[in-house]
Amino acid sequence: MLALGMRLLSVFGLSSLSLCVKLASESGIRLPEIMFWRQFAAIPVVLTWVILSSGLSSLRTARLGAHLRRSFLGATGMFFTFGAVLLLPLAEAATLGFTVPIFATLLSALVLKERVGPHRWGAVLIGFVGVLIVIQPGSGGFPLKGALVGLTASLMIGIISLQLRDLGRTEAPTTTVFYFSLLTSMMLLALHLLPLPAPLGDLLSWGNSSHDARQWGLIAGLGLCGGLGQIALTASLRYAPVSTVVGMDYTALIWSTLYGWLIWGVLPGPSTWAGAPIIIASGLYIAWREHRLAIAKPREISI
Repeated sequence: MLALGMRLLSVFGLSSLSLCVKLASESGIRLPEIMFWRQFAAIPVVLTWVILSSGLSSLRTARLGAHLRRSFLGATGMFFTFGAVLLLPLAEAATLGFTVPIFATLLSALVLKERVGPHRWGAVLIGFVGVLIVIQPGSGGFPLKGALVGLTASLMIGIISLQLRDLGRTEAPTTTVFYFSLLTSMMLLALHLLPLPAPLGDLLSWGNSSHDARQWGLIAGLGLCGGLGQIALTASLRYAPVSTVVGMDYTALIWSTLYGWLIWGVLPGPSTWAGAPIIIASGLYIAWREHRLAIAKPREISI
């Protein structure tokens, strides 16, 4: 129950982070600066958690290169994830985010050469059918650019999940979270300060960095919600395996729908309501199947 509660808290924190991202962008703060403050403002939150739990000594690492690679890909994934939030209503962006298990399964087969049986391949195909129902290509009802950005974000998160699986062999989750926040902050700040050629410079420009009290409040919300979400996510995995808590992730659709309705007066369209349950069912089945296989493997070895 504690693990499930932590997972629900993490979903609330990360859904609220998406809300802060969208409001910050609408207030005039550009995406590169949003990404910087989301990472930099989370460092004190993560450090406090580390001090109260495992202690600062747990931050020692012999795998700085692996953390750098994770941070680079993580920043790229964050760019697309936040981009989807800016281009789409929150509920639609959250729905496309549910495709992460589908991409993770594909990558585990193609990159790690893991055996994926007909059950999981079937779930992957059904999941993509759900995506097609949500997006409805050619209908013009769903922004194609937003759909591509959202699906790319899920693909990047799938890639990052492979990295985290490797890092998890030697690094504590809080150590990985700390270096991700620290290193991406340094990367984003360096890109802001360096003189870059026009197209790239324009893309990464922070624009006007003078903010009013409301904007600074949203910036504080980025760090608080992001840090809270990451810490609760880490804590949930400390008390239960992924297969036990992953079902709670889909409550993000509830928060996203509620925020969209309360603030923008927007509710998901019929295609989202039709396709989202199919995508969710696909992800849950993949998680359940992987859990069953993890139980079966020790039995096979013992036999």
